[in-house]
Amino acid sequence: MRLDERANNALRPVSIALDYIEWAEGSALITCGKTKVLCTATIQPDVPSWLAGRGRGWVTGEYAMLPRATSERTKRETHGLSGRTQEIRRLIGRSLRASVDLKALGGRMVIIDCDVLQADGGTRTASITGGYVALCRALQPLINTGQIDKSVLLASVAAVSVGLIDGEPLLDLCYQEDSRAEVDFNVVMNAKHQFIEVQGTAEGRPFARQELDRFLALAQDGIDELLQLQQHALSNPT
Repeated sequence: MRLDERANNALRPVSIALDYIEWAEGSALITCGKTKVLCTATIQPDVPSWLAGRGRGWVTGEYAMLPRATSERTKRETHGLSGRTQEIRRLIGRSLRASVDLKALGGRMVIIDCDVLQADGGTRTASITGGYVALCRALQPLINTGQIDKSVLLASVAAVSVGLIDGEPLLDLCYQEDSRAEVDFNVVMNAKHQFIEVQGTAEGRPFARQELDRFLALAQDGIDELLQLQQHALSNPT
C-alpha cells in the first residue's frame, strides 16, 4: 500500500483553479496532492531579438520555489539560478511551445511563470499541466476578438511522473516515494499521445525495455486523466 493509500496507477487528488491572479492575462493554481503550483501567463507584444522580423511568436517558461515550499527553508536564488532551476525552466518552455502554433501566435511572446507554493514531488510536471491551462486562458480573449486564429492552440499538453519502487511501477510520485525510487521518469505528452519529452533515470538499478514500455503506458493513462481535468477546468471557469 502506498503512503497515501492510493492504487499504484492512481494520480494524487488534482484540482485546477482558474483566474487565481487578477492581473495576469491567464492564471491557474494547480494542486496535486500536497504540491501546489501557481502558474501565470503574461502576453508581451514583442519577441526575443533573435526572432524579430520572422513572423513567429514565442512561448517561454520560468520556474521558482518559495523559500518555505519545503519542510526546511530554501534560500532564494538571488545570485544566479541553480542548474536544476534552469533545466526545469527549459523543460516547461519546450513542453508548452509544443502546444502552440508559433506562426499563428504572430509577433507575441507568452511568458509562463510557475511558482511553487508547496512542494511534495512532481513540481515540474504540475507546472507543465497547470501552465498549459494558464496559457489557454491567456490566449482565449485574443481568439475571441479575432486577433489570432483559434488554430494557434494545437493539441493540449500535460505531464506526470512515474517511478519504480520495490519492483512496482507507480504513477505520480510524492516526495517520499520519489526519494526512494529505483527508476524515476517524467513524461510529457499531448492529446494525440505524442511524446514531447521523456526524462528517465536509473536511480537504483538499470531497467529493461519491457519495463520502459510499462512506465510509458502508465504515464499515458495518467496524462489522459490530466488532460480531461484541464479541459473540464477550461470549460467550467468559476
